[in-house]
Amino acid sequence: MVVQIVFSWFSALKSLKCTKCGKVLNPEEIHAVCPDCGGVLYARYDLEVAKERFSWDALSKRSRSLGLWRYFELLPVKRYENVVSLGEGATPLLKASNLGRHLGLRNLYLKDESLNPTGTFKARGVAVALSKAKELGIKKVGMPSAGNAGAALAAYASKAGLEAHIYAPKDTPTAMITEIKAYGARLKLVEGTISEAAAELSKVKDKEGIFDMTTMKEPYRVEGKKTMGFEIIEDLREIPDVIIYPTGGGTGLLGIWKGINELQALGLVGSKKPRMISVQSEGCAPIVEAFRKGLSTVTPPQHPSTIAPGIRVPKPYADYLILKVIRESNGLAVSVSDNEIIEAIKDLAKYEGILACPEGAATIAGLKKLLDEGSIGRDDLVVVINTGSGLKYMDLMRKVFT
Repeated sequence: MVVQIVFSWFSALKSLKCTKCGKVLNPEEIHAVCPDCGGVLYARYDLEVAKERFSWDALSKRSRSLGLWRYFELLPVKRYENVVSLGEGATPLLKASNLGRHLGLRNLYLKDESLNPTGTFKARGVAVALSKAKELGIKKVGMPSAGNAGAALAAYASKAGLEAHIYAPKDTPTAMITEIKAYGARLKLVEGTISEAAAELSKVKDKEGIFDMTTMKEPYRVEGKKTMGFEIIEDLREIPDVIIYPTGGGTGLLGIWKGINELQALGLVGSKKPRMISVQSEGCAPIVEAFRKGLSTVTPPQHPSTIAPGIRVPKPYADYLILKVIRESNGLAVSVSDNEIIEAIKDLAKYEGILACPEGAATIAGLKKLLDEGSIGRDDLVVVINTGSGLKYMDLMRKVFT
């Protein structure tokens, strides 16, 4: 029997606002970054209107099969017919009891994003951003990618009937390159890192009419990522003490923070703030270095290198926002070695039956380091994010487990 989902769709989207200069823009027009200062744009909602419909009781009546779209009042898509979905969101928040005992941590939870379409959390942001792009009449989209975001964009563009252009480093994992090609996107591989890939896209996007969906250079990917924050709080019904996130472009960390702040503004959860902890690789740790030096922007490393391509981002566009959130939350930024990431991959597989991507495993490596330092308490309620499946990194996994 097919169950028909009946609900009254409504988005409380009100405006776009620049996070640097405060300029307010019309969300029914196409915007990338602030036209005045180049700052990151955030979607803003009429929370008083949303409050009339958005509650824990209302959410409890909505099917989990809606995925992240259960939170439609606080998402930017105005009309349901524009939603492009492959079933993203509603991923489990698992009590990592075995690993917690191994680490001496009593309340460890793992948000497993590997169960999203295309196997990573990237599906969330791309689903929302591409749905809004469709609503705004955009026909061509593009982005530089270390692999997973490009695969997600290719898949959702295929579903939406849009043309996708992906620029990726030549050393992108084979599975992701194959996936991008399978979905029919136009792929160009370039020498260097995601920064060089972005430079190549910049050369052609205006001439070819490609809307650039680079991380934090458009307003709506972060809106999909914030639903991780919604789900964590909905499942726990409280604010965790610590949230640990692997940081490349920073959309996930910023999104979770934005989502929790919106729930607090609606009065659905208390005023406590989680400590937001950014984990990077020692081979590419611009956020960590800037945080330690008390800076508000980063200096890109000259030779970025790590086994975790998703966090090999030398110059995140939203660096100033990432650093601001870490400091506002009384959080931390920590770097881990590739060997520590490998050991964390092994621990997650051994103790929890999860084959995590290296970026997700980096959160466990960072957790270990912070526990040893005493920066996280043994009684703290800690949530770590596994951002994707290790099955997409089989070249690496073969080396780890042989």
